[in-house]
Amino acid sequence: MTRLSKRIAMAVLALIATVPALWADPNFKAMLAKIDELNNFPTDFSSVATIVSEKPGQDPNVIQAQMFRRDRDKKFVILILAPDVQRGQGYLEVDNNLWFYDPQSREFSHSSLKENFQSSDAKNSDFNRTSLAEDYTVTSWKEGTLGVYPVYVLDLSATNDEVTYPYMRLWIRKDLGIVLKSEDYSLSKRLMRSAYYPNYVKVGEQYIPSRMLFIDELDKGNKTQLTLRDLSTAPLPNYIFTKAYLEQVNR
Repeated sequence: MTRLSKRIAMAVLALIATVPALWADPNFKAMLAKIDELNNFPTDFSSVATIVSEKPGQDPNVIQAQMFRRDRDKKFVILILAPDVQRGQGYLEVDNNLWFYDPQSREFSHSSLKENFQSSDAKNSDFNRTSLAEDYTVTSWKEGTLGVYPVYVLDLSATNDEVTYPYMRLWIRKDLGIVLKSEDYSLSKRLMRSAYYPNYVKVGEQYIPSRMLFIDELDKGNKTQLTLRDLSTAPLPNYIFTKAYLEQVNR
């Protein structure tokens, strides 16, 4: 083999060696785990949420709520601050159960993460920690853009029936690994809801959406905007994550 032939052969081998790397699929399991890591807090987390729901022909419904999360223990509390007619109502997730407290009856009733929050287009699960890597597998993917951002578009299928939606499609920003948009589908793969996450804030090492827009794809014109403010990772007392706390704050 001549010197030139050897050089050509070595160049071809080097090119072939790079092809698997170029064609290899990204590690989507790790990508979902990273999203969970960015969204979930190793410390306690609290914020004030404003939920504005709009329906055609009706005045917007505005709810303000105090939110507390302890992701490491899978606990959260939502305490409604306004309007007055709903003030004192609250939600508590503890021991894999979600409870709703009504200060008028002074009783707790069992709720579900799958239910709509106070008749809005937000789900109770939208206030909770994320567990995409635990609950879904990626069935297909492609690359694309959303606005000016290069994204991965992933189709997800649930691995259990505890999730709010059995199928999802995510638009994940490539550079930061955050979700910019999602579509939520029923078991029959009917589009139920679209969600947009246009604004994120960095809190410690976490990125959390500070503004979310949920659009009802069945009842056209129905939409809900959820915004967060006064974000904090200060430690919270243990008693907040109890039924007694929701009862006491209403006395």
